[in-house]
Amino acid sequence: MKRLFLVLSIAALITSCGDDDSDTPSAQLTLNINGLEALGDDFAYEGWIIVDNQPVSTGTFSVTGMGADAQLSQTTFNVNSAQLEAATMFVLSIEPVPDNDPEPAKTKILSGMFSGNTATVSTGPVGTGFETATGKYIIATPTGDPDSEADDLSGVWFLDNSSGSAMAGLDLPTLSEGWKYEGWAVVDGVALTTGTFLTATGSDDSAPFSGMNGAPEFPGEDFLVNAPTGLTFPTDLRGSTVVISIEPDPDNSPAPFTLKPLLDMVPASLSGNPYSIDNYTTASFPSGNVSR
Repeated sequence: MKRLFLVLSIAALITSCGDDDSDTPSAQLTLNINGLEALGDDFAYEGWIIVDNQPVSTGTFSVTGMGADAQLSQTTFNVNSAQLEAATMFVLSIEPVPDNDPEPAKTKILSGMFSGNTATVSTGPVGTGFETATGKYIIATPTGDPDSEADDLSGVWFLDNSSGSAMAGLDLPTLSEGWKYEGWAVVDGVALTTGTFLTATGSDDSAPFSGMNGAPEFPGEDFLVNAPTGLTFPTDLRGSTVVISIEPDPDNSPAPFTLKPLLDMVPASLSGNPYSIDNYTTASFPSGNVSR
């Protein structure tokens, strides 16, 4: 009986050691990324390495703070050393929480190829050509009362009417799947959406604040009804900020996302439509590197 007990004990020990993954060699992946922002409780960032054309998760993290004060909850991750050595690319995605899908979401915000032990990451998976994006807008309220001068400064439309006919005011690159453009007017610190869209021609997908009259077939909004708490409509957009942002889709935030290719302050003294929007890509887009 003692001999049988000894044999069974040795067998159990061998089985236990065979099932233990703690001895798998691991190496450290380090993120040095600037410009990310908090995603709220429903989403998290997740890193991936591409090994033999297949994604391997390196772990999730969150971000607190904004701008220069933003902090990643974790910057170093233990990864299987053989997989990390064989990795050709790093990708950062935005994932739902909880997440039942083992594959990366379509909302991939950063990526970069490894060169040696470092991958320089940029927003290439969102799209390319944002550095040359341009935009024009008009301040007008076509959906309001045409006889009310009080409405005249309470709408922004991303169109160009300099030729006498309304034309697309935005020249933006095509976005990758998982992203949409969104227009904004920031009034007294409150970001008011003008709606999301994929192309510069045609209406955007919502009109939460516009009046009852017909609107141009371009992205934009009049701020005439349903004013949020703290604001009164109609408003005066002089001195406010207009923004074109790139938003993850789906999106749980009522504020503009960190990707803002176009941004402009409406002149305090209006001299006639249209107005040009400054390219803000370099200042707003996250970037950095990943090392192994």
